[in-house]
Amino acid sequence: MCRNFSEVTGDMICPNMVRGIDHLRDPRLNKGLAFTLEERQTLGIQGLLAAEYKTQEEQLNICQISLDRYKDSLNKFIYLMELQDMNEKLFFSLLSRNVEKYLPIVYTPTVGLACQRFGLIYRKPRGLFVTIYDKGHVLNILNNWPEHNVRAIVFTDGERILGLGDLGAYGMGIPVGKLALYTVLAGIKPHQCLPITLDVGTDNKDLLEDPLYIGLRQKRVRGKEYDDFIDEFMKAAIERFGPNTLLQFEDFALVNATRLLEKYRNEYCTFNDDIQGTASVAVAGLFAASRITKRKINENIYMFLGAGSAATGIANLIVAAMVEEGTKAVDARKLIYMFDVDGLLTNSRQNGIPDHAKHFGKDMEPEKNFEKCVTTIKPTCLIGCSTVGGAFNENILKQMARNTERPVIFALSNPTSKAECTAQAAYDYTEGRCVFASGSPFPPVKYKDKEYRTGQGNNSYIFPGVALGVIVSRSRHIPESMFLTAARTLANFVSEEDLALGRIYPPLGDVKNVSLNIAVEVAKQAYSKELATAFPKPCDFKSYIQEHTYNLQYDSYIPKFFKYPKSPNVKVKPVREAYKG
Repeated sequence: MCRNFSEVTGDMICPNMVRGIDHLRDPRLNKGLAFTLEERQTLGIQGLLAAEYKTQEEQLNICQISLDRYKDSLNKFIYLMELQDMNEKLFFSLLSRNVEKYLPIVYTPTVGLACQRFGLIYRKPRGLFVTIYDKGHVLNILNNWPEHNVRAIVFTDGERILGLGDLGAYGMGIPVGKLALYTVLAGIKPHQCLPITLDVGTDNKDLLEDPLYIGLRQKRVRGKEYDDFIDEFMKAAIERFGPNTLLQFEDFALVNATRLLEKYRNEYCTFNDDIQGTASVAVAGLFAASRITKRKINENIYMFLGAGSAATGIANLIVAAMVEEGTKAVDARKLIYMFDVDGLLTNSRQNGIPDHAKHFGKDMEPEKNFEKCVTTIKPTCLIGCSTVGGAFNENILKQMARNTERPVIFALSNPTSKAECTAQAAYDYTEGRCVFASGSPFPPVKYKDKEYRTGQGNNSYIFPGVALGVIVSRSRHIPESMFLTAARTLANFVSEEDLALGRIYPPLGDVKNVSLNIAVEVAKQAYSKELATAFPKPCDFKSYIQEHTYNLQYDSYIPKFFKYPKSPNVKVKPVREAYKG
């Protein structure tokens, strides 16, 4: 019985296990009209394709034309997903050709809309859905995944998808999108990536009543049953795929995100991109901004709008950066103020301070007016992680301009509609003196006849490179210092030309090179901290990593024929004579 290619796992294909027709049906093998005449005849697929031969480059041009004909971003997203289902290498090659153009389609902001419409655009299963009803059988579910060589798992419970809230099983679009960027931006092989949704229900009433919803129609399971389910999943994942499998938490709500990270970070090879990836890219922006403001990172006063897992993750990494530069941790925390739905984080406020943010509580009078806090505390750096669109209003931005000559303003909430202010508003109300970055892209800003191209503090600068470095070194854990290393590496890629344009991050077109260099530094740190388990230790880290990345070019399916040398001239006896008697 012939098996499908999806059952023949890993990089190495056993030719006698794959039928010719599988080369057209399996997206990992399909080349469309790029099969040569010799390949078509060898594989027995001649006649199943039109006669014309197209190179991969010609196919990419056709895809670009086809994609550009769609005006709606969701339709562009659907086209790309269908391309991935049909021809994997063509899909990744297309994204790699113009990262800056296509990244906003497969990632923020379009992926948020895709998640909201996931039931409508759902075509083909991708990844695994593990439900709370599978509790006690999670390993059996993971065993159903046909690929054995999984190195990275991105998983979500769908409770806090971007700034859109609880999308339940619709949140699968995020792990799928993240892992696509693992391949496009860092060259991690697609078969080594597994997206997973842990479906424990949803508290979104609209989804429960939505006829297109694909998840469990029940309220979210919480408490001990939820914790036991997560614990079983973590143990099953490393039993199935190995102890060094990278497990990335994605879009977990505040109530779970920080505590689960703290619970598992020293037992598993795991990180939370919303906390640590966001922190790393934000701190990289601060490092780059210091070249404009001429203020060291410990010479700012920081004010956060939002005190959730992302905000406290950034704050903690800022503290780590200050400590690395010689500031005591207790003094570093004194420079950081946080404001949430209950007001300024003060030790005397009525509702207290959340456990994950207790280090940042201040001995001050409670205050619920954010604008007043900006006026009295006089921050020089304003960081938004609130998902409240327009929260940085005209008065607040003008006050920031009064607080310092070069105010730093980060509106990091996603998608674009949730950003605390627009890039244009930031420049208009600070007299063009601000250093601005956002979580989602904004168009160029014009102020007083000058055009600024503001930076996007996109996690995709960080997590692909960190993941690649961890995977190739087979690191046992991912310490916080790796994210600080990643932040410094990213900041070093910001040129003076970028800063002159108002951009504190390199162009997204450079992100593949950024990812490679982050991977090199992360891998070096894994070995220096004795966390790496891949031996022998590479002599040339960059070359070693490049040798282990995904090849975007089509493979040839023509066997490599070779001949044996001519046999020596030996006189062989006749059979009857040799075996006589």
